[in-house]
Amino acid sequence: MFYASLFVDYLKNYMKTRLTYRSDFWIEVLSDLLFNGLNLFFILVVFQHTAAIGEWNEQQILFIYGYFMVPYGLFITFFNLWGFTERYIVKGEMDRILTRPAHNLVQLMLENMDPSSLFSALVGLIIMIYSWTQLDLVLMWYDPLILLVLVLGSIMIYGGVYIFFTSLSFFSDSPTGILPLLWNLQNYGRYPMTIYNRLLNIMLTWVLPFGFVGFYPAAYFLDRANWGTFALLTPLVGLVFLTFGLTVWNYGVKRYRGAGS
Repeated sequence: MFYASLFVDYLKNYMKTRLTYRSDFWIEVLSDLLFNGLNLFFILVVFQHTAAIGEWNEQQILFIYGYFMVPYGLFITFFNLWGFTERYIVKGEMDRILTRPAHNLVQLMLENMDPSSLFSALVGLIIMIYSWTQLDLVLMWYDPLILLVLVLGSIMIYGGVYIFFTSLSFFSDSPTGILPLLWNLQNYGRYPMTIYNRLLNIMLTWVLPFGFVGFYPAAYFLDRANWGTFALLTPLVGLVFLTFGLTVWNYGVKRYRGAGS
């Protein structure tokens, strides 16, 4: 209840702050939607020149992309840790975080959350519903629950990977530029893993498992016979990577000795 009330308070504060300048808020939402729209437009343009990518047709690729947007939108809403090194390590704001009663990572997530990114998740869900109707997929009674579990697993993968690489700031206060690289790599997850070579496929499945934030969970609904069982590994993979990321983070916090000259 403590964290729930804290979340509500931060959300209220966010809305009061952002809606003071409503134009800025809606421009940010619009820019996010336009960015995702460009990615969607790219997919549509590609399929003007080909009937399929590998064995996947246009509506299937759109469904995968729609799923990819759902956990990504939710993740970026609550795990917005961009600029952590500069703000919290170099400038010393981590000292302030460690004096708060809430867990330091939760505190960071709450004060950097970006609810405007939820619109991306909503658009992704709309794309999934549209593609579902075009593909005439069968809807089982348990599919909404499976979707929820898969999305949570994908979010945990995002969280585990980004928390791990963000926690490296505790060991070096020099920005490494790794997070932008990860952001580019994660985009490979919105396309079928079967179109990549074996080395990239293995890396995106087991090393940086961005295949589980887009393709594999979406493939559960598209081709249950071939991918259904494997896709259900998503929450397990998410739990493993989130646990690892949190372990390294907590070790880094213990190692942190505060800002100094």
